[in-house]
Amino acid sequence: MFEDSRICRCVICHDYGDRDDYDAADEGVLANVRTFGWSVTGVPADQDGPGWAYTIGRWHSRGGAELAMFGLDLDVMQSCLNILGKRDDLADGQAHEDVVNGYPVRLREVEPDWYRAFFGQGIWFYRQPPIPFLEVVWPDRDGAFPWDTGSLAQPHLWLPPGEHTPGVWTQDV
Repeated sequence: MFEDSRICRCVICHDYGDRDDYDAADEGVLANVRTFGWSVTGVPADQDGPGWAYTIGRWHSRGGAELAMFGLDLDVMQSCLNILGKRDDLADGQAHEDVVNGYPVRLREVEPDWYRAFFGQGIWFYRQPPIPFLEVVWPDRDGAFPWDTGSLAQPHLWLPPGEHTPGVWTQDV
């Protein structure tokens, strides 16, 4: 689905003439990408719904897909994304057993029509969506994944928005 042209148009590789307008959050992302190779942006849960977290910078630094995780505590998601962020060759359909204690996670390719709803700071960073995103999907306590049960505790971003069950995850699409 994604063309790997390797011509990075991110704000580190290209001057868009707006660097004087970067705020503290923007500068924090840039510093993390330069230091660690990626940054994790967290969106806390609020009265409208659960939180989520995603990486910014893996595509720039490693040529690998960005990662996103939904519906857990922000610290847990940040830890999981940092564990996976160090790995190369992550791909749709993979299982990883050593990310969440006692539970496997699965990677699913995110449909680009979801990007604007969930990855705003990533769009700011790259300025050229779509770049690849993988959703890190976790099972429930019984080991069942959302596609097994229909659970909406996390979005089903591997589906086009029109095929997703309406709910908290679809309100901004």
